[in-house]
Amino acid sequence: MAQKTALIVYAHQSPASFNAAARDVAVQALTKQGYKVLVSDLYAMNFKASATAEDIKGDLKNPEHFIYNNEMMVAWQDGRLSDDIAEEQHKLEQAELVIFQFPLYWFSIPAIMKGWIDRVLTQGFAFTLQKMYDNGIFKAKKAILSFTTGGTESMFKPDGVHGDINVPLCVQHSTLHFLG
Repeated sequence: MAQKTALIVYAHQSPASFNAAARDVAVQALTKQGYKVLVSDLYAMNFKASATAEDIKGDLKNPEHFIYNNEMMVAWQDGRLSDDIAEEQHKLEQAELVIFQFPLYWFSIPAIMKGWIDRVLTQGFAFTLQKMYDNGIFKAKKAILSFTTGGTESMFKPDGVHGDINVPLCVQHSTLHFLG
């Protein structure tokens, strides 16, 4: 039986944070269960959050009218994505389980993690217009959102001061379910 692989996409600046402790516990628990655990520590990697033409090696398909999604799909098909994106896609291909570990910033994921999503989950690699939601490319994978809020549980209930946590944190449906 092949070893299972988990990928933790981690976004916090401090190695002494609660998020770092949660990441470390996840690594230990998964390793104990026989997983190979890969960690993408986005801040330690200085992962570039902005999606630009620099994400593509070689010539653009349409340099006069740069459309990131279109150019990235062609670059993925041609094997011309930047090394950092190709490496993250390789990690994601290996993983049956993906854990996103982060602090909630302004009721959303940190910009560096949003940049990882924008740059790594390219059309063709992570989705097509025919393969999304229940028919998504990653339907055999599991994902977990593990995050800290800086507020109490009661603050994020439907009747709490911030409202239902599932409303602002739409990455569950708009990204993860979309991918399968």
